[in-house]
Amino acid sequence: MDPISIIVSAVVAGATAALKDTAGQVVRDSYAGLKQLLRDRYRGASVELLEQDPGSQSRELVLKEDLQKADAGKDEELLRRAQAVLDAIERQPPEQAAALGVDLERVKAANIRAKEIVAAGTGFRARDTEASGDIDLGIVRAGVDGQKND
Repeated sequence: MDPISIIVSAVVAGATAALKDTAGQVVRDSYAGLKQLLRDRYRGASVELLEQDPGSQSRELVLKEDLQKADAGKDEELLRRAQAVLDAIERQPPEQAAALGVDLERVKAANIRAKEIVAAGTGFRARDTEASGDIDLGIVRAGVDGQKND
């Protein structure tokens, strides 16, 4: 994955985790450090806009474009901090990490629909689940690379 995508994935994952009460202090601290560095060095980057709606693909693209224009992908410290956010999220206890995506167990439903899932870990997991109709996950961005799985 290219450096800008790593940084943007860390911002999306950090902003998503920060919205949850279950985010650990290490996650909040590492994300705060990443945000501060972005504010200090890349004032034109639209971090706050993405924080308002971390699931917005258009806001994510704006941040990515801002960072590309500023050549932020060559900033080694920024990359280290972005990776620290992703690592902190990955190391969370399972009960905290599960809150970042969707984790269903023993569900019976006619249909299961999820509009958009953004998660640093598992995006969608279902165990002992029955659906008599379609399971439509929409957009799922999960894992360190945040790739879309439609």
